[in-house]
Amino acid sequence: MAEDLDELLDEVESKFCRPDPLRLGMVERPRGGGGGSGILSNDRNRAEAKENPRSTETFKKEHDLDSLINEIFEEPNFDKKHFKLKSKSSGNTSVRASIQGLGKSCSPVYVGGSAVPCGIGTNTSQRACDHLRCIACDFWVVSYDDYGWDKSCDYLFFRNNMPEFHKLKTKLVKKKGKRAYACQCSWRTIEELTDLQTDHHLRWVCGKH
Repeated sequence: MAEDLDELLDEVESKFCRPDPLRLGMVERPRGGGGGSGILSNDRNRAEAKENPRSTETFKKEHDLDSLINEIFEEPNFDKKHFKLKSKSSGNTSVRASIQGLGKSCSPVYVGGSAVPCGIGTNTSQRACDHLRCIACDFWVVSYDDYGWDKSCDYLFFRNNMPEFHKLKTKLVKKKGKRAYACQCSWRTIEELTDLQTDHHLRWVCGKH
């Protein structure tokens, strides 16, 4: 009777208490070679995934969220760059349009006495330019009909008094038929129609009409 009981206990122990030889082989296989490490890691990953399925789902969601954030950050940069290029080109167009809208330039540029009409000077319409600008001092050129500059005028006088007429008139002399021109660095008294190209000392240009 006792022997039968011992055999029954041995049989129960062999079936339910001893480790599964297949699993035992998987665990012990890395000792024999390196090929079992992958199986062991896979088993661990599967076991961890079964034990904690929420962590796997969280990882996937975080990965998807990172990808979405990257897409969101990448797309606006492209749009902004594209928008800037568009606005830049449109700005250049508006600048060109405004430049074209300024009007025409004198060609050639004339100055003259009070008898010479002012306006846009051309080869066929010889008019004195009344929109002169000096490219040396960057001042607009003023002109006064039937006046001439006194001989005592010098550079410092115009440097200190331009463009205020009540200060400049102290050096203006009444001369019928003449026209007094001046910027901050140069001055002339003109009576006849004169092409500015003949006066190489003046840096006056037409500022467009």
